[in-house]
Amino acid sequence: MLDSPYPNVRPGPPRPSRIVEPAQFSMPRGTERYVVQGGGAVLVPVEAGDQVTIINDEGGQVCEVIGADAQGRADQGLLDQSADAPADGLRALLDGDDRSLRGLRMGLDARKVDIAAARAVRLFDDATRAGAEQAMRVVRDGALIIAAPGGAMDFEAQNTVTPLTVMIKRATIKSHVKFELPDPLADPVADIRVHTQTAEAFFVKAGDYIQIIDVDGRQCTDFECFSARKLDKGIEHALDVTTTRTLMGHAYPMPGLHAKYYDQEMLPLVEVVQDTCGRHDAFALACSAKYYDDIGYPGHINCSENFNTALSKFNVTGRPGWMAINFFFNTYLDEHGVLYSDEPWSRPGDYVLLRALTDIVCVSSACPDDTTAANGWNPTDIHVRTYSGRETFQRSAAYRPTPDADPKMTKQTAFHDSFAKHTRNFVEYNGYWLANCFAEAGPIEEYWACRQKAAIMDLSPLRKFEITGPDAEALCQYVFTRNMKTLAVGGVVYTAMCYEHGGMIDDGTVFRLGKDNFRWIGGNDYGGEWLREQADKLGLKVLVRSSTDQLHNVAVQGPESRDLLRKIVWTAPHNPEFDQLGWFRFTPARLMNESGTPFVVSRTGYTGELGYEVMCHPKDAPEIFDAIWEAGQDHGLRPMGLEALDMVRIEAGLIFAGYDFSDQTDPFEAGIGFTVPLKSKPDDFIGRDALIRRKEHPSRKLVGLHVDSNVQVDHGDCIHIGRAQIGEVTSSMRSPLLDKNIALARIDVAHADIGTQVEIGKLDGHQKRLPAEIVPFAHYDPKKERPRS
Repeated sequence: MLDSPYPNVRPGPPRPSRIVEPAQFSMPRGTERYVVQGGGAVLVPVEAGDQVTIINDEGGQVCEVIGADAQGRADQGLLDQSADAPADGLRALLDGDDRSLRGLRMGLDARKVDIAAARAVRLFDDATRAGAEQAMRVVRDGALIIAAPGGAMDFEAQNTVTPLTVMIKRATIKSHVKFELPDPLADPVADIRVHTQTAEAFFVKAGDYIQIIDVDGRQCTDFECFSARKLDKGIEHALDVTTTRTLMGHAYPMPGLHAKYYDQEMLPLVEVVQDTCGRHDAFALACSAKYYDDIGYPGHINCSENFNTALSKFNVTGRPGWMAINFFFNTYLDEHGVLYSDEPWSRPGDYVLLRALTDIVCVSSACPDDTTAANGWNPTDIHVRTYSGRETFQRSAAYRPTPDADPKMTKQTAFHDSFAKHTRNFVEYNGYWLANCFAEAGPIEEYWACRQKAAIMDLSPLRKFEITGPDAEALCQYVFTRNMKTLAVGGVVYTAMCYEHGGMIDDGTVFRLGKDNFRWIGGNDYGGEWLREQADKLGLKVLVRSSTDQLHNVAVQGPESRDLLRKIVWTAPHNPEFDQLGWFRFTPARLMNESGTPFVVSRTGYTGELGYEVMCHPKDAPEIFDAIWEAGQDHGLRPMGLEALDMVRIEAGLIFAGYDFSDQTDPFEAGIGFTVPLKSKPDDFIGRDALIRRKEHPSRKLVGLHVDSNVQVDHGDCIHIGRAQIGEVTSSMRSPLLDKNIALARIDVAHADIGTQVEIGKLDGHQKRLPAEIVPFAHYDPKKERPRS
C-alpha cells in the first residue's frame, strides 16, 4: 500500500555465509581422505562395511591393496575383490631405503603385519586414464595397505610413478567430529594432550625434539620455554621473540639457516626443524585477562593465566601477560603498521617440530579465544609429542600445490650431498633445499666462473611432466602458446602457458621425445594440474604425469661447458653426436660409453651463456656429478648458487615467476612476446583472443634500467616521473660486468621509450629517489649470440 506506515523489508530469514574451503574442512561426516604418493604406500585401519574408493590421480599408475586381520595375518578376504596378484611392488618398496616409508614400517611392526606371503588386489595399469576410480567394500575388520609401486623411470618410456587418492566412507560414523591424531614421526618419548582452553608444562632434554600438533586445524597454541639450568639458579629468562627477530632478521624463524629462538641474553633455546603450516604470530603477547576485560569479556579464561598455573610446578613466577611464540596464530602487520589477525592457516594434523638446544622447561597452551576468528571460532585440542635426540629429522617446510593437496615437505635433491661438500648455505626453493652460495668463492666469483669458464648448479626443483598418448600433441598445441606442430623430435621450445584472460600460469620448455611424447618443464606444480584439467575438459586421450622426483638435473653453463661435457657424453648412432647438438635440442646419452649410466642432455640454460642441462634418475646423481666435476677441473668449473644465478639471469633479461610475471601479466608485458605467434600459429589456444586484444592495446611493457646510483634497488620499488608512479622494478642487481646497478622494470607504455629518464622511489617513494634511464634489455648479449655459439 502506498500510504502504509511500514517500510519494505527484505523478506525471510538470513542466509548463511557461503565459504569455499579446502576439502579437509568440507568433506561429509564419516568420509576420510588419504594420499598415496607415487612409489609410496599407506596403512589404514578399516571396519566391516566401509566403502573404499581408490582414484588414479594422474593416470597410468598401478595399485596394490593388501588386507591384514587384527592379528596381523594377511587376509585375502578382507575386501570384496579377489586378492590373486603377488604383492611384489609393495615388497620392493619396503625392501628399499626410502625414509618416507618409515611411518608405514612402524605401523606394520606395531600391528605385527607380515606381508612376506601376502597376495594383493591389483588395480589399474599403465593405460588407465587420469581420474579413474575403483570402488571396494570391506568385508571384515582389519587394516589395508595400499601401495602405488614402481621403479626408476625410463627416460624414453616416460613410465613415471604417480599418486593415488583413497577415499573411505565409514559404515559407522563416530559420534565425535574430531580428526584422528596423525601417526608419530618416530617412537615418542612423551605424548601430552593439551585439552582445549588449558595449558601443560613439561621438561625436554637437550637434543630432543618437540612436535606441536594442531589436531583439528585452525587452533592456535602459545609456546614458551626456559633454560632449565637458569631456572635452577632462579633466573627466569623466557624465550624472547624480540631478541629472536633481531638476531634472525625474520618475523619468525623457519627451517633452514634462520631457525633459532633465543632468550633475552641471546642464549639459543630451540630451533625449528620442520613446519607444515608456515604462518605464525611473533608480534603480540599470549592472550591475557586484560585483553578479554578490555573487549567486554571479564573473567574469560586465557593463555597467560593458564601458563601461570601450568608453570607453577616448576616454581616459575606468574605474569599478567606472557611473551610467547603463538604457533598457527595468523597475525600480520599491514602497510600502515596496524596489527591484524584472521583464521589460522593450519589444517588438521599440521605441526611444528622443534629441537631443544639446551635442557628446557616448556609450556604449551590450547588457546581459549572464542571471541574472534583466531581459532576458527571453535577452540580445540593441541597435542605435543617429544622424541629422542637420537632420531634424525630432515629440515623441511611444507607447501601445497593446490588448496586440497596434502602438504609436501621440503626435500633434498639427489645432488644435495655433492653440493653440500662445498657449502652449508642452503635455502628453501620451490620445495627443495638449494645452495645459496658457496664457501670457497662466493656469488661474485661464481658469477665470473659462469661468464668466463664453467659453472654447475642444481636445478632439480624444476617441475617435470610427461605428456603421452595419441592426443598429446593436440593438448600441447591448445595449452601452450608456441606452435607444437613444428617442434621436431629431439627439439625443445621455450613457451608460455596462459589462462583465458591472457595472464601467465608459467613459462618453461617443452621437449618432444616422440610423435606422441612430450615433456613439460616449468616452475610450479599447478602447470601439471592445469594440463590435466584441460585434457579432462576436452576428453582427450592423453596422460599428464609428474616426473619431478624421477628426473633431477644440473645445469652446466659457461663458455667452456661444451669442451667439458664432450669428455663424458656418449650418444647412440641414431642420435646426434654431442658436438652436433644445436641450441634448444636434446638427446638421450650415456656416461663415457655405450654401457655407461643413462641421462638426458639438452642445450638449454638460464644464464645467457653457452650451456647445457643434464637430467638423470636420482639414484645416478652422485655418479653424474662426480664425472662432471672431474672433467671440469681443467675448465675452471665452480659450483654456483642461487645468488649468482639470479645475477646472470637478470643481466641476460631472463624472467622469473613472482618477480617479472604473474597471472596478472601477459607474455607481452613479461617481455616474452616472441612466444606468442598470433599470426603464424594455425590453431586456437587458451588465451588467444585475450592476447590479441592485449597486444593491440598494451598498457605496460617490460624494459631495462640503468640506475645512476650504487644504492640497492629492490623488487617492487616504485618508478616515477615527477609525482606520478608509472611502473615498478621487477628484478635488480649490481652487474659486475657492466659495473653498475641494472634492473628489469614494468613501465606504462606512455613512458616506455628507450632513453626516458625516470626515478626509482625508496622509503615512501618520494623522500628518496634514484635517477635511472630506460635502456634495451637484455642488458647482456641481447642477440643471444653466446648461447647460440
